[in-house]
Amino acid sequence: MDNPDHIGRIIEDALREDAGLGDVTTDSIFPENVQGVAELTCKDSGVLAGLEVAAMVFHTCDPGTIVGQTVEDGASVKPGDVLAAIRGSVRGLLMGERTALNLLQRMSGIATATRQYVDAVAGTRARITDTRKTVPGLRVLDKWAVRLGGGVNHRFGLDDMVLIKDNHIAAAGSITEAVARCRTYLSARKLDLAIEVETTSMAEVEEALRCRGIRRIMLDNFPVPAMREAVALIDHRVEVEASGGITLDTVRAVADTGVDLISVGALTHSVRALDISLELTPHA
Repeated sequence: MDNPDHIGRIIEDALREDAGLGDVTTDSIFPENVQGVAELTCKDSGVLAGLEVAAMVFHTCDPGTIVGQTVEDGASVKPGDVLAAIRGSVRGLLMGERTALNLLQRMSGIATATRQYVDAVAGTRARITDTRKTVPGLRVLDKWAVRLGGGVNHRFGLDDMVLIKDNHIAAAGSITEAVARCRTYLSARKLDLAIEVETTSMAEVEEALRCRGIRRIMLDNFPVPAMREAVALIDHRVEVEASGGITLDTVRAVADTGVDLISVGALTHSVRALDISLELTPHA
């Protein structure tokens, strides 16, 4: 699990948002000592992601909760699959239900979409990667789900990679100037960070190739024929990333141009949650 302390804070914030001072409905109906068993059941086909996170939610609500997973994160699931049996206090199970399902369904939706893109480019050199188009506060979970779906992560934030985009270039005056300033900055601070440059034309690709120290060139919204031409020009001197409006219908054609990475913002900004339910049975 990535950064469990960070994920723990996400869960605590989500529960605080949802429950406030407590679950008044459940607390008014069930005494503290009433125990229950709940099953998480899949009602959709896809890739499971976030079951470990859901377990953390229930443990946060009731440390005595026992979660028996029958499916591992990253596995393919189908309607009717029982994902886990959860035993604990009814109060804890019902307080955690919505938060656990929200995170589990979102992560599974991201993993499912990622797997579809990964399968679509199978047999090519292209890897599917994400973007920073994530829900604020949930990036660590969104990007974890991408990996569980078979994708790879792009930069996590603004501090772990240099990505020179169109507005940087416009403000600096040129790609050459923007790259030079970045190299000076990194050198002065002894930072070993990759530099990527976004390009929107063959002229910009040519200019980027003349700059020292670039590790990757992004082809932003290039038509497929132009992308193929750019890949041939770059000729493996640096990595090539394709980006911009790429869908399941177009991703194979993009991959066939020979790019190394295909970034897809829709993996995280347009999530269709996987349908998962929780059914609870109380017992003494």
